[in-house]
Parts: sequence; C-alpha cells; structure tokens
Amino acid sequence: MPAFSLTGNIWLDNLLAAVAAVLVALLVFNITSMGVRRLAGRYPIAAAFLDRTRQPARWLLVVVALQFVWEHAADQLPLIGAVRHATALGLICSLTWLGLRVISAFVSIVALLNPADTADNLRARRLQTQVNVLGRTLMVFIFVIGVSGALMTFPSVRQIGTSLLASAGVAGLVAGLAARPVLGNLIAGLQIALTQPIRLDDVLIVEGEWGRVEEITGAFVIMRLWDERRLVLPLQWFIEHPFQNWTRSSSNLIGTVFWWVDYRMPVEPLRAELARLCGNAPEWDGRVVLLQVVDASEKSIQLRALVSSADSSLNWDLRCRVREGLIAFIAREYPEYLPHLRAEVVAARQPVLPPARDPAAPEGRAGPLTSST
Repeated sequence: MPAFSLTGNIWLDNLLAAVAAVLVALLVFNITSMGVRRLAGRYPIAAAFLDRTRQPARWLLVVVALQFVWEHAADQLPLIGAVRHATALGLICSLTWLGLRVISAFVSIVALLNPADTADNLRARRLQTQVNVLGRTLMVFIFVIGVSGALMTFPSVRQIGTSLLASAGVAGLVAGLAARPVLGNLIAGLQIALTQPIRLDDVLIVEGEWGRVEEITGAFVIMRLWDERRLVLPLQWFIEHPFQNWTRSSSNLIGTVFWWVDYRMPVEPLRAELARLCGNAPEWDGRVVLLQVVDASEKSIQLRALVSSADSSLNWDLRCRVREGLIAFIAREYPEYLPHLRAEVVAARQPVLPPARDPAAPEGRAGPLTSST
C-alpha cells in the first residue's frame, strides 16, 4: 500500500496515478513523434512507415504506462485482478496491432520502391508478389498468436487447452481435417511466394478466360478479366491445375492471324502488304512479321501471319489490325481469289422411253401403235 494518500481513497489515488501516467506517456509520444517525423520528412519511405505505425505505437505506450501503474498498485485493492487482466489484454492487442501495421508498412514500402506501372516491370512484380504473399502469411501468424495469447490469459481457456493436449491425437486429427482447406491455401501461398508460378499483373489463361492477376490474398487469387469481370480462385488451385502464363519470363508475345483464300491467290503481294501494315502499326515491336501457307483443303488454302508485340494487349490490337487490313487488301486487289464454293453443272439427258405396246398384238410381243383410216 502507498505510504501516503492524496485523497484518502486508495482507488482514487491509483486512478489519479493512472491518468498522470497516461498523460505523461502521451506527452512523451507526441514530442518524440514530432521529432522523428521532422527528421523523416525528407525521406518519404520513413514517413510512410511512421504514418502506418503511429496509432498502434501510441496505444501501446499508453497501455504500458497503465500496466506499470496497476502492477505497482496494492494487491488488496478490490477488482485489481480484473483491472490487471484487462490491461494485459490491451497490451497483447496493442502488440498484435503494431505487428500487423509494421508488416503492412513494409509491404507498402516495397510497392513504393518497386512500382509495377513501368514498361519493364518483371522484377517489380516478382518482388511485390513475394512480399505480398509472405506479408499476408506473417499477418495471419501474428493474428493467430495474438488471439491465442489473449485467450490463454483466461484460466478456463488454459484448462481447456490442457484437456485438449491430453487427447492430442484425436484433437489433432479432427483439427487437421477441419482446417485442411485453410492449411492447404496457406502452404500454397508460401509455394507461390517462393516459386512464383504467378505474379501480380501476370497475364493468365485460366479455365478458358483471359485476364490479369489483380490481387493475391492469403486464400484467393483475384483475376481481372478482359471484360472487367473478376475471377476468384483458391491459391491451392494454381498448385494443382495447369494454366497458361503469358508473362512468366517476359511480356513479349507472338500472335497469329489465319485466313482462307483461293488456290490462285499470290502470296508475295500479301507478304508485302503485311510488312507495310506492321510497319505503320504502333503496336508492332519490330521483332517478328511472317506470312506462310500452313494448310490446304479441297476448296482453299490457309494462310497464317505471325506478328509480335511488347505485351498481350498490344498484340491483340495488332492482330485485329492485320486481319482487317489484309481482308480489305484482298477484297480490293484480288476479290476473285476469295474463297469460292465450286460446283460442276452437268446437263440432264432426256430419258429413253420403252416402245409402246400394241394392245392387239399377241401377249409377250410389242409392236408400234398405228392409227386406222
């Protein structure tokens, strides 16, 4: 118990001490925060980190001050155990909140230092994917540890935990079966972060859909499809199923355009027109332009043009431009060589009728009919 009392009430004295400790903690925090922010003002990265962690750090300092006061309070005070327990819960929550904000700030700093909106963004997307997935995984672990620590402060929960440990075999089996999707996605997230079969902003063909990886969460991958729809897939799906990644090592892409034309169509003028169209197209990157006869049927031949672009979106536009341009060129310069349906017209012959039979002739003998005069 304190040697003297300011108000004659021990609880009131401790409350006044707690308020004073909180005010001192806030004063120290504000002064320190202002000084650190002034020093970090010239460094945007440090300023962003301080902005993310400022609120949980303030509450953590306040809770630490309260914990100091209550730990030095007299044990004989009524309800002091409940107050200390509440302060301990606040300390655990503040530490968990601060840990989550630190990881979030780190992820944001990596994204700020490595922007993905540049032309050559392969390295930036690789780093962002790794940091995002690993950061979300760490945030899940910190949250679980924080909740577990808060629950373990309750004696009844500790007793339940002891009982569960006594039957760890059955409990572990049941928990493993129940948490299999969650654990599977968690492990799949770690695999994606380390091996990186997909990255943020990668162009994928999944389930016949074309889209870009918009977000990788702790459980799902969200793809933005070409028509602004969103395709949501579990992380584990990308470990267990095949898919196409058009930007795995580079965003450069070669596209194909096909036509059917008549056998008599000369190919060289089409090659020259294709080169002219690509030379005037801003989507063409200058690497590949090629026209070949790749198939033939009993009616026509098939032509294939190969054209290259810096990414899939530009390649799609270039393919449409080339297809439209060459169809217009053929229709204008060689309209007679567009695919035709050939048919052979054969004149029908007159049927040969059997000779007419004379009714008066004996049966089995036919003779011409004559008119009587």
